[in-house]
Amino acid sequence: MDQSKTPLYDQLIKHQKRNPISFHVPGHKFGNVVLEKGQSFFAEILKLDATEITGLDDLHSPEGVILEAENLLKGLYQTEKSFFLINGSTVGNLAMILSVIKEDDLVLVQRNSHKSIMNAIRLAKARPVFISPEYDSDYNVAGGLTIEAVKSAISQNPNAKALILTYPNYYGMTYDLKSIIDLAHLQSIPVLVDEAHGVHFIAGDIFPPSAVDLGADIVVQSAHKTLPAMTMGAFLHYQSSLVSLNNLQFYLQALQSSSPSYPLMASLDLARSYLGTYGHEDLLYLQEEIENFRSGIHKLGTIRLLNRYDPLKITIQSTGGWSGFELQKNLESEGIFTELADPYNVLFVLPLLKRRMKHRMGEAAEKIAAVVDSMPQGKQKQEKKYFNKEISTLAVGYKEMEQQQAEFIPLEQSIGRICAESIIPYPPGIPLCLPGEEVREEDLQMIVYLRNIGAKIQGGEYLHSGKIKVFKSWGI
Repeated sequence: MDQSKTPLYDQLIKHQKRNPISFHVPGHKFGNVVLEKGQSFFAEILKLDATEITGLDDLHSPEGVILEAENLLKGLYQTEKSFFLINGSTVGNLAMILSVIKEDDLVLVQRNSHKSIMNAIRLAKARPVFISPEYDSDYNVAGGLTIEAVKSAISQNPNAKALILTYPNYYGMTYDLKSIIDLAHLQSIPVLVDEAHGVHFIAGDIFPPSAVDLGADIVVQSAHKTLPAMTMGAFLHYQSSLVSLNNLQFYLQALQSSSPSYPLMASLDLARSYLGTYGHEDLLYLQEEIENFRSGIHKLGTIRLLNRYDPLKITIQSTGGWSGFELQKNLESEGIFTELADPYNVLFVLPLLKRRMKHRMGEAAEKIAAVVDSMPQGKQKQEKKYFNKEISTLAVGYKEMEQQQAEFIPLEQSIGRICAESIIPYPPGIPLCLPGEEVREEDLQMIVYLRNIGAKIQGGEYLHSGKIKVFKSWGI
C-alpha cells in the first residue's frame, strides 16, 4: 500500500476548494460564523470541520474515503481490521473490554492499568482479578508483569474470559509480552492490550516490538501521544479468532460520538501517513538528536538519567534534595513543560522527528542545566512501594456496591475499610485505590504523602480535608 496517501484529508481539501455554501451543521459554517477574537487561530481549521455530507463518508458506516484511510492503517500494522477512534484510547479500552466480557465474568487484569480499564470492567459488572506487576526499584514505579505471575493467575482462575494488559507503561517500560500472549492463547483466553504509549513502536528496530506484532487480539493506541495527531485521536487494531468483531463494532458505534470531528479524523489520516513513510534516514536522524539531548543531560552531576526502554521516553531523577514534583515545578519556571512527575521522576516525551525537522532540545538541555544548578543538597526519602498486592480481587463486587451507602471518614480511620471511590494520581492515571478494595496501611501512607506534596489526584472528593469515602457496611 502507498502510505503516502491521505484520502480523507485530501477529500476534505477538495471539498473546501469547491467553496461550498453550507446549510448543514456545524453552526460555524466552515469558519464563516465565529467570534472575531477566535478567527486568527480557528479560521483555517474550521474549513475542515465538516459533517457526513456527500463525498465525506461516515465513520460509523464507512464506505468511501474513511474506509480507504482505515484500510491504509490496517495495511500499515498488518491487522485484520483497524479503526480510527475520535474519543481517545479511553473509548477504545471501553469498547474492547465491553465487547469481550459481560456481567459476572472473571477477568484477569494488570493492576497498574489506566482508570479507563477499571471503568470498563465496572461498567460490565465483571469480577476482576488483579495481577500485581514487578516493582522497579530503579524508577521506583510499577513496571510490567512476569510470565510467572500470569501463569499463577491463570492456574487459579482457569475460567477467565480475558487477560487485560498495559504495554508499555507510561514511562515506556516493556516486558516479555509475547510469552504472556502465547500462554493465554493456549488456554483460549483473548489478550486485550492498552498500548496507548506504543503507537510508534513499528517505526524501527530501536523501539520495542508492538503488541500488534506480538499477536494480541485487540490493541488500542493513542495516536496523539507520539504521532502528530490531534488530542483524542487514537487507533484500535483487531486480529482475533477469540473475539467477535460484530460485538466490537457495536460498542465502538455505541460509545463514540455520532458527530465525529473531521479535523481530528483528518489528523489521524495524516499521522498514519507520517508513520507509514518513516524511513531509515529518519530513524538515524532521530537517534542522533536523542543522543545529543541525552548527552546534554547526562553530564549534569545533579541529574540521574535512567536506563531506556523506549527512546522517545526519557526519565530523570534529581540526585539532590528535590522530589520529582519539585524538579518539574522548577523546570516549568523556565518554560520547560514535561509529561509528568511522580515523587521521584520527571518524564520527558520526545518527538518522533523526521530528518531535517528541528526541535528545541538543545535549548532545553541548557535550561535544564541552569535549573538544576540551584538544586539544594540532600537526598529525597524513598517511600514504600505501593503496587504489591500480588494476585488480588475486590473485597466487594460491583453489584453489591450499588446496594450500599457510603460515608466520609478521617483518613487515619480508613485502614481495613472498603473504599467507595477511586483515588487516582494523574498522570499517570493508574488507580491507587478502587471502589470495592480494602484500604491498606501502605495505601494510606501513599495517599497522605501524595496529598502533602501537592500531587494531582483525581477522585478523592474530600482528600484535601483529610477524609476518604468508604462503604458503611463493611470493614467496621
